[in-house]
Amino acid sequence: MTAATKHQVQRMKPIEFENGAVQIDASIVAEGLGLAPSLLQEEMRAGRITSLAERGIDADSGRHRLTFFSEHRRFRVVVDETGAIVQRSAVDFGDSLLPKSVRMPGG
Repeated sequence: MTAATKHQVQRMKPIEFENGAVQIDASIVAEGLGLAPSLLQEEMRAGRITSLAERGIDADSGRHRLTFFSEHRRFRVVVDETGAIVQRSAVDFGDSLLPKSVRMPGG
């Protein structure tokens, strides 16, 4: 890794907003879903991990809620307009499949 690349990596925030898209560090999502970071991309490509991004309104204006779903787990991160994480939570259903109601916006 070059010095310029190291500097760029160090400057990257865990969550950034660019051209209307939200970018989150994969290690945060992997940890929240209880996966190895190397497995996260593979699971996403296969469609076994999905996500939902919601933008806050009214009292939550400026906040974003990012939710990630695996077969048995839901991981949610709420961030402010700067990309700082203000809340994170995970629900693990163990051997049971994630209920469909948990996959709904705001659920």
